[in-house]
Amino acid sequence: MTDFSEILYEARGAAAWITLNRPREMNAMNAGMLDELTRALGLAADDASIHALVVTGSGDRAFCAGADLKEVLAVYPAGEPDFLDRAARTLNRLRDFPKPAIAAVNGLALAGGLELVLCCDLVVAADTARLGDAHANFGVFPGAGGAAILPRRIGAARAKYLLFTGEHVSAAEMQAWGLVNRVVPASELHAAVDELVGRLAAKSPLVLRRMKEVADAALDQPRDAALAQEQLALRTHMRSFDLHEGLTAFREKRAPRFEGR
Repeated sequence: MTDFSEILYEARGAAAWITLNRPREMNAMNAGMLDELTRALGLAADDASIHALVVTGSGDRAFCAGADLKEVLAVYPAGEPDFLDRAARTLNRLRDFPKPAIAAVNGLALAGGLELVLCCDLVVAADTARLGDAHANFGVFPGAGGAAILPRRIGAARAKYLLFTGEHVSAAEMQAWGLVNRVVPASELHAAVDELVGRLAAKSPLVLRRMKEVADAALDQPRDAALAQEQLALRTHMRSFDLHEGLTAFREKRAPRFEGR
């Protein structure tokens, strides 16, 4: 989209690629970027041809170095959302995005950049990427999942180590800790994500959306409540075109033609 300046938006195959585009600032988030991200997420959500979302950074130094600290304490006009309001709105929109969201981590992902990664469902990282919280290095408190979500993803002890020390670790170490799904050579990052998108695009978009909803909700529910929600979703899904198309295709030994309904 030509009216974006802080990000790039590209419909590439079955995916919407959002590229944070402030390479000289290590793709740090400012208010304009957050506003553009929110708009781009709306475009991708409403486009039926888009089956997945990819978030990455421009250049090879950084995925995102977090918030632009010059803007965090900026004074906004009365009644206008401030930086923290914008960050919460945008990252919550990404966290609740109805289609699979993939972080393609091309470089440093620190503080708010790590929180962006935490909002995504799948993470593919370059072997040169490093990830960490880093808020403590500047006396800043996380506000989009660094303290609240990171322990759920990598365990409390590991999360507290990153939170308290401000250190960042390699993509390979984050893979061992369970946050990163796949580590690839930096030169192969986009190709690896394109291949993953192709595999997701062959699936029913309806079943992926429902799986994501139940899996995310299960993190905050007792086991029996999560199982009950899964059963309810299955009952609803039994009436879908995609389920019947998938079973018919299996019987007829052909590839299914899903319609997302």
